[in-house]
Amino acid sequence: MRFEEKYSGNVFIGASTDLEAAQAIIYGMPMDWTVSFRPGSRFGPARIREASLVHEEYSHYLERELSEITFYDAGDIPLAFGNPERSLQQIADFVRKVLDLRKMTIGLGGEHLVTWPVVREVFKDYPDLAVIHIDAHADLRTDYEGEPLSHATPLRKIAELIGGPNLYQFGIRSMTKEEVLFAKEANIHFHPFDVVEPLKRCLPELKGRPVYVTIDIDAVDPAHAPGTGTPEPGGITSKEMLEAIHLIARSGVKVVGADLVEVAPAYDHSEQTPVLAAKLIREMLLGFVK
Repeated sequence: MRFEEKYSGNVFIGASTDLEAAQAIIYGMPMDWTVSFRPGSRFGPARIREASLVHEEYSHYLERELSEITFYDAGDIPLAFGNPERSLQQIADFVRKVLDLRKMTIGLGGEHLVTWPVVREVFKDYPDLAVIHIDAHADLRTDYEGEPLSHATPLRKIAELIGGPNLYQFGIRSMTKEEVLFAKEANIHFHPFDVVEPLKRCLPELKGRPVYVTIDIDAVDPAHAPGTGTPEPGGITSKEMLEAIHLIARSGVKVVGADLVEVAPAYDHSEQTPVLAAKLIREMLLGFVK
């Protein structure tokens, strides 16, 4: 896919048309082929772009405006419908092109399995990579009902690739007993239920390191973000999620890529979920793109 080709007709607020000058590239990964409960996250990227129009380009949190950075919205990657293996390779091919241009990747999901090929490509460029994972679910299974390519398995694959001690998980409140045991055995930095306080404790040890940040919208309580495929009660507030992004942005870690996944617009007629997701992406752009 050439970058000038747009699969989605909308672009994120403040996006530049200057690909060459762009410091970061936003792209959508409209895949939900392996979801186990409610499909529909393939419509997330387009709806997040549309919802971005409700927001200002200025962030009072970070005292920064989108005009102060340059980012390009490449639209959605046209994926092979219903074919997880081929779709993941298409994502990997696209991300490799972005990385070869020395641009930061900011991905919009899509189910969480889409993070796996992205991290795999980023890891090739940053062998000392650490991953910050904020989610309701551990996603550390080897398979889901016999299928290794599942939205329940990406962080297991990532842990085995980068090494458990380089994976930091926050906010997890749904997992199997086997996942908990694996997290302990692999020495994963596993912080269930809470996000902000454990982040404050962990970020100093990541200062200066290349970090990939992956956020599942279902880390936020369904009261604040009902539009997701696998809602899990007992989550953090939207305010806490914003605080988490700002903590990472101000921590001194070198964010080399990020994504936000699992927005499923059909389950939120109020549209508060894509509106929240768009605000989170704005803060990630302003906080992570230096």
